[in-house]
Amino acid sequence: MEKKFKRTLVTSALPYANGPVHIGHLAGVYVPADIYVRYLRLKGRDVLFIGGSDEHGVPVTIRARKEGITVQEVVDRYHYLIKDSFEKFGISFDVYSRTTSKTHNKLASDFFKKLYDEGKFVEQVSEQFYDEQTGHFLTDRNIKGECPRCHAQEAYGDQCEKCGATLSPEELITPYNAETGNPLVKKATKHWYLPLDKDQPWLEKWILEDHKEWRSNVYGQCKSWLDGGLRPRAVTRDLDWGIPVPVEGAEGKVLYVWFDAPIGYISNTKELCDAHPELGSWETWW
Repeated sequence: MEKKFKRTLVTSALPYANGPVHIGHLAGVYVPADIYVRYLRLKGRDVLFIGGSDEHGVPVTIRARKEGITVQEVVDRYHYLIKDSFEKFGISFDVYSRTTSKTHNKLASDFFKKLYDEGKFVEQVSEQFYDEQTGHFLTDRNIKGECPRCHAQEAYGDQCEKCGATLSPEELITPYNAETGNPLVKKATKHWYLPLDKDQPWLEKWILEDHKEWRSNVYGQCKSWLDGGLRPRAVTRDLDWGIPVPVEGAEGKVLYVWFDAPIGYISNTKELCDAHPELGSWETWW
C-alpha cells in the first residue's frame, strides 16, 4: 500500500569543496533529485530541496597543501564555485549552505554533546598510525599500502580502488603516508566511539525488513555490513581542521567528517527554516 506523507524533504549528496563539480556529478545525483522535486512542486506538494558543501575531512586539507594555500581559502573558493555552477545549471535548491557555517558548527557540536552527556559513547585509548617526520596522526584516506585482498600497491586506508574492498588502515600491508611516502608508526591516542553493535538489532529490522524498496545496490551494501556485524566506530579524529570536539580533554581533536557531514542536511534545513519562519521548525521536516 502506498504511504501518504504530509511533506517531503529531498537531500542530495554534499560535494567536497576541494574541486569543481562535473557533468558526472550532475547526471548521477543532482539532476535526478531536481526532477523529482520539480514534479512534487507541480503536484502542489509541500517539499524542500536541501543541498550544501562538505568542507571538512581529508580531501580539502590535501588540496590546500598541494596548492600552498590555507584550507579556508580552498573551501571558500570551491564552495562558491560549486554553488554558482548549480545555479547556472538550474538546480533548484531551496537552500545551499556549507558545513563551516555557524549554524552547522553549533548543531553538530550539540549532537555530539547530547550523545556524550547521555553516555552513548565509549571512550577508548588506541594506537593509531602516526608520521614521526611530520608530527601528525593520519586518518584512513591519508594512508596507503598494499591491499590484503587483491594486493594492489596503492590501496587507501578505507577502501581499495582496484577491487572495491572496504578496509581499515590496520589491514593494509606496509602502510605509509599517502602524501609524503613516509613510513608510519603506531602511537597511543584517545577517541570517542559510537557502539554501532548495540544498535544492530533495530537497524536490521528497519533496513532489511522495513525498507526492501531501496535500490538493490544500496540495500545490498547495507546488508553486507549488517551480515558482517556492526562494530564500534570512532567519531573523532586527530586533525587541525574541522569542528572541535566539545568536551574537556579533547584538545587537538575534531569531529570525524562522517559524523559531522550528515548533520549538514539538518543544519542546512535549520538555516532555511530560521530564515523563513513560515516553513516551521527544522524538527517538523525531520
